[in-house]
Amino acid sequence: MRRSISYAEPKTALAGETKTWKFIYTPANDLPKGARLKFDLGSKGRVFDWEIPQTNLKSKKNLIWMQIPSKKPLNAVEVPTPESTLPQFEFILPGDVKAGEEIVIFMGTPETTDGEKKGNRAQNHTLRRRPFNLYIDPKGKGEYKESETFHVDVKGNALHSIRIIVPSVVNKNQRFDVIVRFEDAFGNLTGNAPEGTLIEFSYERLRENISWKLFVPETGFINLPNLYFNEPGIYKIKLRNLSTEKVFFSSPIKCFSSTDRQLYWGTFHGETALHDAGENIESCLRYVRDEEAHQFYSSSSFESETETPSDVWKGIGSHVAEFNEDDRFSTFLGMQWSGTPVEEGLRQIIYLKDSKPILRRKESKANHLKKIYKSHTPKDFIAIPMFTMGSETCFDFENFAPEYEKVVEIYNAWGSSECTKAEGNPRPITSKGKKGIKEKAEGSIRKALNKNIRFGFVAGGLDDRGVFSNLFDAEQVQYTPGLTAILSTNHSRDGLIQALNKKSCYATTGPRIIAGLEIAGAPMGSELNTKAKPGLEYNRHITGYAVGLDHIKEVLIIRNGKPFHTFNPKDDTFEFAFDDEEPLENVVLKQKGEVPPFVYYYMRVEQEDGHIAWTSPIWIDLGAPVTVEKKKK
Repeated sequence: MRRSISYAEPKTALAGETKTWKFIYTPANDLPKGARLKFDLGSKGRVFDWEIPQTNLKSKKNLIWMQIPSKKPLNAVEVPTPESTLPQFEFILPGDVKAGEEIVIFMGTPETTDGEKKGNRAQNHTLRRRPFNLYIDPKGKGEYKESETFHVDVKGNALHSIRIIVPSVVNKNQRFDVIVRFEDAFGNLTGNAPEGTLIEFSYERLRENISWKLFVPETGFINLPNLYFNEPGIYKIKLRNLSTEKVFFSSPIKCFSSTDRQLYWGTFHGETALHDAGENIESCLRYVRDEEAHQFYSSSSFESETETPSDVWKGIGSHVAEFNEDDRFSTFLGMQWSGTPVEEGLRQIIYLKDSKPILRRKESKANHLKKIYKSHTPKDFIAIPMFTMGSETCFDFENFAPEYEKVVEIYNAWGSSECTKAEGNPRPITSKGKKGIKEKAEGSIRKALNKNIRFGFVAGGLDDRGVFSNLFDAEQVQYTPGLTAILSTNHSRDGLIQALNKKSCYATTGPRIIAGLEIAGAPMGSELNTKAKPGLEYNRHITGYAVGLDHIKEVLIIRNGKPFHTFNPKDDTFEFAFDDEEPLENVVLKQKGEVPPFVYYYMRVEQEDGHIAWTSPIWIDLGAPVTVEKKKK
């Protein structure tokens, strides 16, 4: 029995490559005149997806057409695609095609020259067996019951850059691994380098003259185990391509004499531009873990039935549980819940265990934030107020629940909620058009801190779902996806959550900036008081450091919501120590009732390239803090 044949030429594409592609179909049965064939690229129209061709035969650039035996080239007709704004391409046969004869669909240019300029561009990301579908309607009535699939392997293009993945914090003589990724211009792994290419490996700022030579492997990456530093300090791994003389550096590594806390990077809110974090959660998790080298991640689907149907939520839960692995990649089941602006705002709810139900606002038990908190305990989840200064997601912190809300999102790709633009916000929430989300001062994080509401800082990433879904069309100003740093004694769910409960975390606009702030030896997130440390009434010894990936433009110490002390380093590494000797009673913020006066400090680091890091605050109470038991009396 004859079978149809379908294959692509070439069978392999390089990411971002422009040329003419052939999709060859040999039917098993005769196709009569008038039969319809519909070709689907499976592209989503994003800038990095496979380029959508045009159908005008008079144009020789990025054209799609069909060739059948003994006939002139056939032009395609764009037809609408269900649930998509992008077209599929339909051809109507002008004559019979016998079984065994070839039908060829071309994408590119009919000209034999300038194929790299006038052809069709492949997608920018690698994918094994990338499918293209051809639907066949032999009767020509628009009833497509048969289909064929063509596959093209998309591989990494020529070596362009080298990314070096390192830990941010290590101890003296502590062994650690380094992963070296050889990447093309689009960030794909690639072994596509000229034969004989050698990479020189060394440590920057290391006294000893260590130099190794590395080859570019076919896999595109190398794992270098058991490296260590003999002395405390700041180090960077340096790689130099001996063929091109290009030099690449890792993120900084801070080596301590002894520290019990390691630094872990990830995000609790956001998804990747490449993979949908709902229907493609497995691909998303793999990408975040393996490509982005994050050490923790939480799903963050919106609670609505439209955004997250029950079957999708079930799939998210099973994959999150499957990917969780101590000491490698900690995953959390999370969701976004959007309530009444100002009163409730937007929350990221992160479950501490697997297989938990999604909290849908349409259901009576979850239609108000107070009901959700009342029906759960702090052992069930943590809740993160997000985008608190957004006009449609504003939260004024009047109903802040400290037992659940240990941290607040100070930044995501749509802007910072630290303060207003007029107060010096370097990445304000704003739109270039009349539509979109504007900043709302009631949700200012500084304003909340001034009311003695206490929380640590985390950062979110890119989001185009739920309340964020229309921001692209509204000309909303978009920034880089943020990143959260957690200082924890162990790399596990429990360890990371315990660190968040202690506010042992900070936020960045994306780079792995190393930052630390201490007062009287107490780290960020600490709550001190003058009863335990009377000397704080007269002097606060403030120390800190910042290690950037670019020169540091400014280190700003914020006290009680206002700039207090400013440094302007001229290097990518900076350490400082100074004393705040102003009597504490002269600078404290006073509250009503039995709450003692207090002062708080946090640090904002800004690099020359505009990237920022915010450390979680440190609080000092004038006198002893009021206990929960005392409040109840």
